[in-house]
Amino acid sequence: MTLPLSGIRVLDVSQVMAGPFCCMLLGDMGADVIKVEPPGTGDQTRRAMGFRLQSDDSPGFLALNRNKRSIEIDLKSETGRAVFYKLVETADILVENNRPGVTSRLKIDYATLSRINPRLIYASISGFGQTGPWSQRPGFDLIAQAMSGVLSATGSPGGEPVKCGVPIADLGSGMLALYGILSAYIGREKTGLGQHVDASLFETALALSIWEVTEYWGTGRTPQPLGTANRMSAPYQAVRASDGYFVVGAANQKLWISFCNVIDRPELVDDPRFGDNVGRLKHRQELIDEVQPIFSTRPAAEWVDRLLAVGIPAAPVNDFAQALAADHTLERNMVMQIDHPAEGSINSLGFPVKLSATPQEVRYPPPMLGQHTREVLRELGLPADALEVSRTEGADAAWRFISRPSRPSPFRPSR
Repeated sequence: MTLPLSGIRVLDVSQVMAGPFCCMLLGDMGADVIKVEPPGTGDQTRRAMGFRLQSDDSPGFLALNRNKRSIEIDLKSETGRAVFYKLVETADILVENNRPGVTSRLKIDYATLSRINPRLIYASISGFGQTGPWSQRPGFDLIAQAMSGVLSATGSPGGEPVKCGVPIADLGSGMLALYGILSAYIGREKTGLGQHVDASLFETALALSIWEVTEYWGTGRTPQPLGTANRMSAPYQAVRASDGYFVVGAANQKLWISFCNVIDRPELVDDPRFGDNVGRLKHRQELIDEVQPIFSTRPAAEWVDRLLAVGIPAAPVNDFAQALAADHTLERNMVMQIDHPAEGSINSLGFPVKLSATPQEVRYPPPMLGQHTREVLRELGLPADALEVSRTEGADAAWRFISRPSRPSPFRPSR
């Protein structure tokens, strides 16, 4: 069946993680994502991670760029911009992640492109947003975690600042940008006009710090690192068994009573320190000191089984090898293989959200650099060598050639 975003064209003018992740999710839902890359080098992530594959690309690039087509365009040249403007005429959505001001200098900013295509939804993902005193600062996930407060509240009590291992600011800003893009797209159905979506890594990291901000506003105290513990309930953290760690979450009074029975310490229910969640939070370390010697007597798997048997959330602490090999992971199709033109069969994470009537599919493997340049130019009604005209006849000739009125794209109906 037709995928939900089929017929929507997206221009991915972003690099590295946040923007490419956002565009990959759009592509997974059926959008025609055209990745616009600098000639010769492409997305920086093609060269990331310290090692490359047979395709000369990195595993990181392959992980973030399925369901896209790649076209090489030099946006610093007049000829390249002329082709790009033709492409913008056919687009519904554009995603870029340059530092604020760069797109204006390149003449591909929202003000310029919305005059070419008033229906365009233009999403900018930056470190700190398009305005404000920090807007010109370079933005990386680490920087956003540091300046938002996330680093200060992550790690073990009394230890050094610790970055959240998963790049939550990068990936989170890609998802929040997607939320803004689809909201703007739905709004366009009412108004006929696109708009500028402004997302940032900093605001994403801050927005995801709900419990920490709530603690600060509620108590006036700056949240401190808690290791694996939770700010809202206890016991809710990792504990050590005889052979390693597992996690347990007795997050309400009913579960707390069951917890005490499982560990054969029913008297803890009536202990005034632990009588309710407020007390357990206040005396969290004393509580863990009471139960840790008990957990150290049995293997983690045995404790997990005993806790789950009475409905208490518990789980082993898996590494990624264990998580990816788990039966549940495989049954949910979260590991799949993609046929790549240079690599052969490659592993890829599956689709994290399932649609019952229109299940997602891999229509394109991660593209080779410029793999679809000629194909996209043909869709624009331009000859395959349109980007080469300026080399033989000069930029002025290229502009006259490329700037002719477009023929309707064979990919999608004109609007």
